[in-house]
Amino acid sequence: MELRQLRYFVAVAEELNFGRAAARLHIAGPSLSQQIKSLERDLGVRLFERDRRTVTLTAHGETLLPRTRALLEQADDLRRTARGFAASEPVRVGYVSWRPADLEERVSGVARLRVDAWVMPSHTQAARVADGSLDLAITWVRATDLAEQQLTGQLLGVDRLYAVSIGDESPVAARDTVVLVDADTATWASWNIYAIEFARSVGASVERIDDHGITGSAFFDHVRRLGRPVLSSPKRDATPLPSGFSRRAVVDPVPLWTWALVSRADETDPAVLAAVEAFTRDVVVELGPAPYWLPGDDPFRPGALTYQP
Repeated sequence: MELRQLRYFVAVAEELNFGRAAARLHIAGPSLSQQIKSLERDLGVRLFERDRRTVTLTAHGETLLPRTRALLEQADDLRRTARGFAASEPVRVGYVSWRPADLEERVSGVARLRVDAWVMPSHTQAARVADGSLDLAITWVRATDLAEQQLTGQLLGVDRLYAVSIGDESPVAARDTVVLVDADTATWASWNIYAIEFARSVGASVERIDDHGITGSAFFDHVRRLGRPVLSSPKRDATPLPSGFSRRAVVDPVPLWTWALVSRADETDPAVLAAVEAFTRDVVVELGPAPYWLPGDDPFRPGALTYQP
């Protein structure tokens, strides 16, 4: 039985939905289910009753939940006391599009966190860590960027990119997609680098635009205009999918976008180092069956979880 499994138990108990709990923890649903089953085997009791539609706590689960919360709080308090971080300066964290839903919770026992309000492009956030404006950033980054700016990156998450088209919902081969490349390199530099290399590697088409149509309603306008499946960027966008449009899995290969937790290579602040460890300690990334595609300069190609310049 591990603290990680106890945190998973609490997350499922609070969400009463494995899908939402997995998204909150940023792990795969099957992995979460296996961890809960392993915990139940270790404890010798069932914690949840579940079927296809509902998840409920058993009587044993109801009894153990407050005790588990108390145990986790004691573990966090012990860590906080032992490391003496309560009085440290806040750790400044920036991000681009995605961040774990439990960001603050992950470091609650070891450091105070200040999430930066400026949501900026990947290359900008990495540069802000390098110049000391931020302590950490959750961003897409290349091995070259890390080396040139004397940064360290640890894998925090992976997005499987999909295509959007009208009507058809079947998987689409990577070579049959279109990638959009925007003229505004100040905003879309990282995406443009990724998209162009992807297109060259798999034989996809490149469509150059100048209206920031990588996301939002303009993106769907391009899908209509082109009449072909268009690769969607990893940037989160609240614009709803229009009627008649569909998200399609991209295969042969599956394009992957990695999110790194970036810090300075010479970082010595105990709170920052503890935050990095807390953020990445329980990260489980499952790439799924090959073939999948990553840029040639991605620091997290298979077999690597960290990058040191």
